[in-house]
Amino acid sequence: QSGNSFHVFDQGQFAKEVLPKYFKHNNMASFVRQLNMYGFRKVVHIEQGGLVKPEKDDTEFQHPYFIRGQEHLLENIKRKVTSVSGIKNEDVKVRQDNVTKLLTDIQVMKGKQESMDSKLIAMK
Repeated sequence: QSGNSFHVFDQGQFAKEVLPKYFKHNNMASFVRQLNMYGFRKVVHIEQGGLVKPEKDDTEFQHPYFIRGQEHLLENIKRKVTSVSGIKNEDVKVRQDNVTKLLTDIQVMKGKQESMDSKLIAMK
């Protein structure tokens, strides 16, 4: 009514009739997971207390940039970005330094191996 949320009044019917038109599935839980990834949150009314399941099959979702008549705000609704397994730039630099040192060590070992091979051949 206020224009800052949307309601799904019948989840079963919504999943069966609406979701397949726009998604490759008809799974309400998957739809809710997608909404969460884009920053939408389920609205829990105080009288429900969040613990008691409402009598009606009415689920309400809201997002700060989802407001009736404010289409220009929709571009701000973006999928949340997670860092690649929590790796920081300084960790990548440290690892790169380790790789460089390993490559140098391998070159030194190859040189020693070639020298030993030469000495072994000479001894034979």
